Amino acid sequence: MNLHPVIDGHNDLAWACRETRAYSVNGLESGATGLHTDLARLETGGVAGQFWSVWVDPALQGAEQVVATLEQIDFVHRFVERYPERARLTRTAAEARTAMAEGRIASFIGVEGGAQFGGSLAALRQFARLGSRYVTLTWSRTTDWADSATDDARHGGLTEFGREVVREMQRIGLLVDLAHVAPTTMRDALAVSERPVMVSHSGSRAVCDHPRNVPDDVLAEIGSSDGVIMVAFVPSFLSEDRHAWVRAGEEGDPPPVGVGDVADHLDHMRDVAGVHAVGIGADYDGTDAMPIGLGDVSGYPRLFEELERRGWSDDELRGLGTDNVLRVLEASDGDYLDFLAGRAPQPPASAIAPAVDLSKKKAG
Repeated sequence: MNLHPVIDGHNDLAWACRETRAYSVNGLESGATGLHTDLARLETGGVAGQFWSVWVDPALQGAEQVVATLEQIDFVHRFVERYPERARLTRTAAEARTAMAEGRIASFIGVEGGAQFGGSLAALRQFARLGSRYVTLTWSRTTDWADSATDDARHGGLTEFGREVVREMQRIGLLVDLAHVAPTTMRDALAVSERPVMVSHSGSRAVCDHPRNVPDDVLAEIGSSDGVIMVAFVPSFLSEDRHAWVRAGEEGDPPPVGVGDVADHLDHMRDVAGVHAVGIGADYDGTDAMPIGLGDVSGYPRLFEELERRGWSDDELRGLGTDNVLRVLEASDGDYLDFLAGRAPQPPASAIAPAVDLSKKKAG
């Protein structure tokens, strides 16, 4: 069995280490108790690159969200600094290819929720300057400007400010991530976008009718606009029986979900969006349960073995593992590097307005 390299779109190690290790990066070489992820298992799984998710619990509000996001970004920076022979902070496709050639894990940062920049496009730009390369437009709750897939809709998709967020993200080279958002938000974002978008960790709605999954018309549109949809390993996204069991709050052993269920979603995504538009974003350390055979980050080879058995070619598997997401990233790398170098066009006036109105605050 070939060990196909993987650039995974979503791993919540940073938040898991906040919750269980007070953000310590020590002891992550191997045998990290209570985690899906450590460096030894990443190597066994063929993980050549990882988008490290920086997610914040919505129990934190306002400025607390921004601060906690900065703490998460700091964790990723300290993680790669602690293990410089094993990982490298990367921002572009070219940097990722260099890290992979050196045998180091290409380590990207992705912000998992539009609420985390507090309505301030200046804060959004600062996240980009600190190395973030994607922002998920919502998490599981609808924001003031975008509808989530798993909350009450208030806007019918994106508000005008939400459209401005998408435009500003693409101006500075941040990838628009459509995981977690309502289909109406997906369609609005695609209508505004001038660069390929990503879905960092979701499934196919036609295979499992979970609201977190992507409907076929959106899969097709992402494929036709050269984006990428990265399949999550969350069992309730993969299986109708498992989704029904979770929704009903049943007790006892859940309906089993395995490697074949992940492959079913990838087969469908390939058929609808095209083989150039598929990737992997497992969501390790972001959910308790994982499919049988994919219990931690060492398990990716089992999925590739199943896809080989189904007739996927080496070229298709290389695209799934690394090349497709690198192509999407590369399409925005020029904008990102221009932004960092101060060569990007200046933002419109609406993008530099303060996010907090102090005009009614009492002086003194």
